[in-house]
Amino acid sequence: MTTLTTEDSRLYVRLATHYRQAIRQGTLPPGARMPSVRGLMDLHQVSMSTALQACRWLESQGLLEARARAGYFVAEAGRAPPSQAPRLAPAHEPAAAAPVDAARYVGVHQKVSSVLERALRAQVRVNLSGAQAAPELYPLERLRQSSQRVLRQHAIRLVTPPPPGGEPALRSALARQALEHQLNLRADEIVITHGCTESLTLALRAVTQPGDVVAVESPTYYGLLQILESLSLQALEIPTSPHTGISLPALQEAAARTPGLKAVAVIPNLQNPLGAVMPDAAKQALLTWCETQDLALIEDDTYTALYEGPGTLRPIKSFDRSGQVILCSSLHKVLAPGMRLGWMTGGRWQQRLEMLKYSQSRPNEAMAQLAVADFFNAGHMARHLRGMRARLAQQREQMAEALARHLPRESRMSVPSGGLNLWVELPEGCSSEALFEAALAQGIRLAPGAMFSNSMRYDRFLRINCGLPFDEPVREAVLCLGRLLQPKSLYL
Repeated sequence: MTTLTTEDSRLYVRLATHYRQAIRQGTLPPGARMPSVRGLMDLHQVSMSTALQACRWLESQGLLEARARAGYFVAEAGRAPPSQAPRLAPAHEPAAAAPVDAARYVGVHQKVSSVLERALRAQVRVNLSGAQAAPELYPLERLRQSSQRVLRQHAIRLVTPPPPGGEPALRSALARQALEHQLNLRADEIVITHGCTESLTLALRAVTQPGDVVAVESPTYYGLLQILESLSLQALEIPTSPHTGISLPALQEAAARTPGLKAVAVIPNLQNPLGAVMPDAAKQALLTWCETQDLALIEDDTYTALYEGPGTLRPIKSFDRSGQVILCSSLHKVLAPGMRLGWMTGGRWQQRLEMLKYSQSRPNEAMAQLAVADFFNAGHMARHLRGMRARLAQQREQMAEALARHLPRESRMSVPSGGLNLWVELPEGCSSEALFEAALAQGIRLAPGAMFSNSMRYDRFLRINCGLPFDEPVREAVLCLGRLLQPKSLYL
């Protein structure tokens, strides 16, 4: 008999509850294969005894059945009643936060649009500005096969309206995928969107009115600043650490003196542009505070699947029991940029989000959704992500080494545990916008730090893309940046 420690016991209860809920709500339907014991250990960072005990408990409740040399499968019989559910262990206490600078409120303006317009007009040889991977890092052939298969099998969908909310096959596949991140969703709680940009737009429209204030990380994704401007919302910038994410003490202080604050928008996992990963205790503390203040918590979960550390990252939504979190995600960065598929789940605002999606853009077209569902159901996603993460880790290391070698010695950078970018700090007094202009004249496109804030706080920072293979053009581009940073004309 396996002996469990007290901590093992708490973990097995949580793990069993996680999969019990997925089985009861149909995310794991009868006959579906459970992750193997080894898979559970890797996904949830638990011991073998904990994984086994969770599976055995589910089996004892009639929810799983063991098949010789095949593993555990969801039982064909009925589901266990709610009274048999194991109780969740209490949440950890949030970690104490270090002192931070006060938050700054600033109005939105045209800085981002101006930078983008200049970049799009120029002739570019090397684009280091994006947050995207090279086409060869995506599973083109597998996606082509899936697309051809669904076109043969479901050609009628080309001439029939798509279902509201999205294709059931894709929504079910995404719900199953979410289990790996300890997130239990029903398929009908997922709304398919045109990328994460539409998801964020819908989320903000659902919880705000023009003139309201939204707290954001500082620095933050410039696309979010553009969305806020388009909706006539105001951004309240909150200091954010490249190691632990948004500062809750600074947010609390800012909220106490800011009327009209209606929502908090964060990227807790592999934050763009910093690459920060919020500790789970900090995620729970932020959620608890938003609940007490009745503030919507809008979570951008675009990059979680690119995490290269041990185990998997949990979104804040996985801790949400009150419906306070609107989760926005996308397959745009991790699987198929050309398909522009995003998705979201709205908690207490679900019905309003569904109405806004229908009124704003109607359902997404069917074929791309069906092709991606086929790709997921064929079991290709896990293999693709393993390969993509390995390539990105290698490219990030090569880029970091080259920048350290060729940029001025006073430069610093934050190297994240996954994702597509590096956040680089230039020497004191150097202007990244001046470097942007000088590099653009050489055919090199950059993302200056000024794009990631509505103030000039980050003018000596750059976001550098690591999604491109570190080939000779990229190597020459880094050398060119080093040469451009020598003249004092780039310094304020």
